[in-house]
This record gives sequence, C-alpha cells and structure tokens, in this order.
Amino acid sequence: MNLQSTITLNNGVEMPRFGLGVYKVESGNEVEHAVKEALNVGYTHIDTAAFYDNEKGVGRMIKEANKEIFVTTKVWNDDQGYDATLRAFEKSQKNLGVDVIDLYLIHWPVKGKFVDTWKAMEKLYEEGQVRAIGVSNFLERELDELAQHSSTIPAVNQVEYHPWLQQHSLYDYCKHQGIQLEAWSPLTRGRKLDDETLLEIAKKHNKSAAQIILRWNVQKDVITIPKSVTPERIKENANIFDFELDADDMVTLATLDEGLRFGSHPKKFSE
Repeated sequence: MNLQSTITLNNGVEMPRFGLGVYKVESGNEVEHAVKEALNVGYTHIDTAAFYDNEKGVGRMIKEANKEIFVTTKVWNDDQGYDATLRAFEKSQKNLGVDVIDLYLIHWPVKGKFVDTWKAMEKLYEEGQVRAIGVSNFLERELDELAQHSSTIPAVNQVEYHPWLQQHSLYDYCKHQGIQLEAWSPLTRGRKLDDETLLEIAKKHNKSAAQIILRWNVQKDVITIPKSVTPERIKENANIFDFELDADDMVTLATLDEGLRFGSHPKKFSE
C-alpha cells in the first residue's frame, strides 16, 4: 500500500485511498498552493465542493499538473432538486475545467429533496458525465430511502469519521451494501491530537498523533482526505505508508470511541 493505492468502488472505478481535502481553503493562491504541493508530493486525489467556492483553483492546478487526478465535488443544499442539481453540476464542471468529474456527491441529506437530487445524479452517471456518484453525511435511514426509490447504490458515503466517532452501525451497513466509506475531518479538526493514548501509540511508532489517526483510517479501509494548507503538514499526512499499526494498537484505538462529533449532525438536514 502506498500514497497512490486505490480501492475499487462498487461500479469498478478505482478511487485513491488517500487525498487532500480543501474545505475552508480560500479560493485563489491558498487553494492553488495547497493542491500544487499535494500533487508534487504524490497525491492523486483532491476533494472539493461547490460550497467551498474553490473549484476553479482546484481545476487550474489539475490542468497545470497534466496528469491523472481523481476529483470529487459535491452539490450543495441550496442546489438540490432534479433540475437545480443538473444546473449545479454544469457549473462545477465548468469551474473545474473537466469534461468528466470522477465522483459527484450529495453534500447533505436535505429532507424532501435528496431523492430528486439522486435521480438527477443518476442521469449524469448514465450519460457518462461522472464516473461515480455517491452521498455525504447520510445515515442508514437516508440510505434506505434512496434504495426504495433507486436501483443505483451509492458508490461512496463521505462522513465524519475518526477514532472518537467510529459509527459502527453505519460502517457495517455500508460494508454490507457495498458502499465505500470515506472520512472527512479525520483529524478531529485538531481537537484530539493531544490525547494521551494516541500520543503513546505515536511514540511507539516514532510518528505524529495525526499520522496514527490517518493510518488507523487507512487500515480500516476508509478513504481519507485530511485538509491542510501547510506544505510540511501535507507531506507529513501522506507519510503513513511506511509503518503499520499492530493488532494491539487497533484494539486500543477502538476503545476511544465516544460518538463525538466536531461537525454538524446529519439529522439537522434530514428532519
């Protein structure tokens, strides 16, 4: 396993296990420098969204790199619904400067809209404008609702996921249904990097606390997209493929689960 390693999605598309997230990265120089650094380090996966307002910068760096990069973007809540989703996709496609988007996600499960949004995404997939479609921040209930109205199983479900929010039921559900789990905010927005248990394991492997979390995610077969704009941190985050957490480490990290969220709860959008 290395930085370019992939996981095969349920439709056969190969998606890199590791990538750069650009949430709250400013459009223009900041996002361009971050993406350029990541691509130079060897990242092959960039995750953005219409809501981040930095798709254009991501697109410029991908074009400049002139190599195959896996790009994810998402339809925002205000643009959900069948026709609105098609318009939003066209805008994202233009912003990114690509003919085909690798992965298109529903950003949040907006009640009363996400099924129609999904139907629009199915159309885009059938037309070959996207290589894979999926969701973000969906719980089992919303995934069940999609299944009742569609024969297309989401390729990916991107959710907040880290040792303090392990979402065992959702993890098992997605695994059983063939939906690839992907982690946003894997580093807990820095809030848990001083955890004593985590630091002990980090010392054992001569790695940083952040690297231990990221390695844990990768070993759980969860696609992981840490966000950073700092060149040193972008490199550090990617330097997790030269060691392995042993069984005792994995058991210890499993005990950290508190159901602790640092981002919004999906129920806020679905109830």
